Amino acid sequence: MTRRERVLTALNHREPDRLPVDFGSTTVTGMHASCVAALRRHFGLEPRLVKIFEPSQCLGWLDEDLKAALDIDTEALIPRKANYALVLDDWKPWRMYDGLEVLVPGNFNVTLDSNGDTVLHPGGDTSLAPSGRMPAGGYFFDAIIRQQPIDEAKLDPEDNVEEYGRFTEEDLSHFASASQAARATGRAVVAKFGAGFGDIANVPGVSLREPKGIRDVAEWYMSIRSRPEYIHGVFSRQCEILLDNLRRVNERAGDCVDVIYLCGTDFGTQKSTFCSEVTFRELWLPYYRQVTDWIHRNTEWKVFKHSCGSVVRFLDAFLDAGFDILNPVQVSALGMEPEHLKSKYGDRLVFWGGGVDTQKTLAFGTPAEVREQVLRHAAIFGRGGGYVFNSVHNVQARTPVENIVAMFDALRELRG
Repeated sequence: MTRRERVLTALNHREPDRLPVDFGSTTVTGMHASCVAALRRHFGLEPRLVKIFEPSQCLGWLDEDLKAALDIDTEALIPRKANYALVLDDWKPWRMYDGLEVLVPGNFNVTLDSNGDTVLHPGGDTSLAPSGRMPAGGYFFDAIIRQQPIDEAKLDPEDNVEEYGRFTEEDLSHFASASQAARATGRAVVAKFGAGFGDIANVPGVSLREPKGIRDVAEWYMSIRSRPEYIHGVFSRQCEILLDNLRRVNERAGDCVDVIYLCGTDFGTQKSTFCSEVTFRELWLPYYRQVTDWIHRNTEWKVFKHSCGSVVRFLDAFLDAGFDILNPVQVSALGMEPEHLKSKYGDRLVFWGGGVDTQKTLAFGTPAEVREQVLRHAAIFGRGGGYVFNSVHNVQARTPVENIVAMFDALRELRG
């Protein structure tokens, strides 16, 4: 099979010639730039600075030579702008706290605060108040909450939609050309065309000069109960914009796309959920369903839903919402045991992730423990198709390279 055929076969719940593998196709299935650099050194690849294409998590771009070395089956199709309104071009060097030199977008501009923390400014405009902070000695940026005083009488859902604009001609042209390049790789193409619907990474509005509306994460979660009509107003408008964008981008790039990463809203904690299934069905499901119905009527794309945590009680609702794929499959969370998930949902839901626990095993285990977990989880999830291998969320900074290599060695052993 070709790489794309391998992924598509798995997505259609048939067993491919070997297990499909994804790293780097999304902002939730990647690796910290330090890990990418370590892998390049391990494989003896051409010395090259790693591009940070997602600044919040400092995710590193996997160049073609590393994808070939790792035997990756997927390809990313991402917007031309990352969060913090950073345009992904005009790359320039930047040195992280641990001394690693990387490449960052040209309008990535930082300053140091009085604590020695590195702060990042919207659009790189250092005259603006910073919207992200990397603590001294840190490896990624935390959002800075810039919540303005809330006047209940003046709350307008449009304020929480400011960053969800209609695609410009420049955006559409980018997707058209980038999609052709992605398809030419022969890998399955995973696209991110923008979404929303309460993704906590987006709530603080780190790309905005002066965010309005509800921008404090805790306030947003409380608003799910205290201001449901306001949340409906936000989601309704986001849904309208997203559907319009999908119609237009499908005309320009749709034929080159296999999977769409629709939404990264987390519903699970380590042992429970952020809301009830009833709340999910009342507040989120109607908007998800509008979007997934349009996608399934008008395209061949499979819909990828990311949610960390113990979401086993939501899986029937996720299926009712029209999702085809679940990521990151947090197998360490309560009720998320691989055998249970596969036996109950494996014929209806594609599991994308869950291959090795990044909180403990990959980060702090031994190579032997990594190998054992990869082989065990892949055997369970891969049975009969419906599985794409990835770790549980992104591979974090300071993960031992020998453990990352052990993961790929186990995959090579499994794939033959």
